[in-house]
Amino acid sequence: MNCVSLALALSLAASAALSPLPALPEPEPVMIQASSQAGEPVTYDTDLPVLMYHHVVPDGEPCNEMTVTAGRLEQDLCWLAANGYRTVLPRELAAGEPLPEKAVLITFDDGYRSNYTLAFPLLQKYQAKAAVALMAYMPDNWAEAFLSWDMCREMNASGLVEIGSHGFAIHNLDERQGNFIPGQANGVQRREGESDIDFQSRVLDDLLKSYDRIAMETGTPPSFFAYPYGKTDPDADALLQALFPVTLVTGPGKRAADLSGGLHGLPRFTVTMKAEPKAFLK
Repeated sequence: MNCVSLALALSLAASAALSPLPALPEPEPVMIQASSQAGEPVTYDTDLPVLMYHHVVPDGEPCNEMTVTAGRLEQDLCWLAANGYRTVLPRELAAGEPLPEKAVLITFDDGYRSNYTLAFPLLQKYQAKAAVALMAYMPDNWAEAFLSWDMCREMNASGLVEIGSHGFAIHNLDERQGNFIPGQANGVQRREGESDIDFQSRVLDDLLKSYDRIAMETGTPPSFFAYPYGKTDPDADALLQALFPVTLVTGPGKRAADLSGGLHGLPRFTVTMKAEPKAFLK
């Protein structure tokens, strides 16, 4: 071999050595099929971690047990993606769609405006899905700290956010100003000695109104309900389970939701600045 041929061979060999290796195809995600038969209530033979957030504030602002900073929310979304978790929506559960093996449901309660101004851009950035349980009284009455119907429509149309119900005004939106009062009937709970007519007017009509308002304003009937304060009542449960394929409670926050028994009364992990998703998840 002459010098020119040798140099050419060495050059080709060096070039081949420096060429990047072809990317390996990503493995197909493992999907979990619904275990229920067609026409039956949807079940899955799996657990689903459900994360509960409320209000999001700018970085540097003080937080309480109901708030996280935008920076912390971004860290949470990044950690979930890096650890193989894939977000799902209640309507996907209700439809019996196959679930990713490491599915997680992210929820926001109450419908704070920060869900649109701070959380929604992060959901778009990470292509993460989330469900917002809305107190429908707030956009109906132009409450500045809460979502407007236009914001709800925009998020709902994105495919990343699902708007569900947190009641109309049943979240103690009276003289209690939304606060939980120990010893009282909070949220959907029946008052002691309350007549059927009064319970219908105060609670059941409120729940129906929230369903109808969300369906009319977003164009999509809501598929999930989050119980205010996590408080349930058998006299309200029948209607709620007839209206909503998925219902969520607040706690106890000690386990993921077992979907083998259906999609009602799913427990959630409360996320705070001190309690990150990685504290609950593997």
